[in-house]
Amino acid sequence: VGSEMCIRDRIIGYASSKEQFSEQMSLIKDKFQYYNDLYDIYHDYEGMNNIKTINDNAGIQPVKVDEEIIELLKLGITMDEKTDGNMNIAMGSVLSIWHDYREAGSEDPYSAELPPMDELERAAEHTDIHDIVIDEEASTVYLTDPDMSLDVGSIGKGYAVQKVAEYAKNELGIRYMLFSVGGNVCAIGGHPDGSAWAVGIQNPDVESDQAYIKKVEVQDLSVVTSGNYQRYYTVDGKRYCHIINQDTLMPADNFSSVTIITNDSGMADAYSTAVFNMPLAEGMEFVNQ
Repeated sequence: VGSEMCIRDRIIGYASSKEQFSEQMSLIKDKFQYYNDLYDIYHDYEGMNNIKTINDNAGIQPVKVDEEIIELLKLGITMDEKTDGNMNIAMGSVLSIWHDYREAGSEDPYSAELPPMDELERAAEHTDIHDIVIDEEASTVYLTDPDMSLDVGSIGKGYAVQKVAEYAKNELGIRYMLFSVGGNVCAIGGHPDGSAWAVGIQNPDVESDQAYIKKVEVQDLSVVTSGNYQRYYTVDGKRYCHIINQDTLMPADNFSSVTIITNDSGMADAYSTAVFNMPLAEGMEFVNQ
């Protein structure tokens, strides 16, 4: 058994030797880096058209992209329909405003402030998911609204974890492994003795002595959490998280934490974001469907 870890990410698995595990980890890390670059909205990478490339060409021209981008966007469009707009990958214009204010507020808490609502409302005029034009035959994506931008943060990490897990299982022949990547936990099988992986769901009250609020046991399942306790800033004593409600254009505040358990990490990522945006009764009705 081996483990590799950085700040909030961890991969645990079984191999016949340390060398084999290290080799597997190198390939898995490369695959994660590929998806990170592909779904990046802030940086360009030589020889790669990514989400940022699509955003930079909004209203200008279609962009030829990797099939993995098209599949992610198709999933995002499907999830938007299923969740009645509570998970919209076309919200980039609004989310970028919140991102800038959150970054500024985190760097200088005494000057932290909320974005003006009129600025958010103007940006919200450019969030129609139907303005995403996908041509699968030509392998291109085009945003018809020049002021529109994509932000796949609500689904990209979970989708990447799912794809890397499938790669590890199908291409590398791994049978027992657990990925924990920034709130996305994905299990390949269980332990070799047949027992399940034990996964702790973090207590959103980070100052509590109780680190976890629940333990779940999983095999071939994903456990994905959306919460308000890691990416947020504070204005006038109130915490504002990074998950923005499409209807109010404000950070969702119904919950501190929502965890979804299902067999697909990408869908779980989308569902946890969507339910986080819903009132309890609506969220439970959605889950029970």
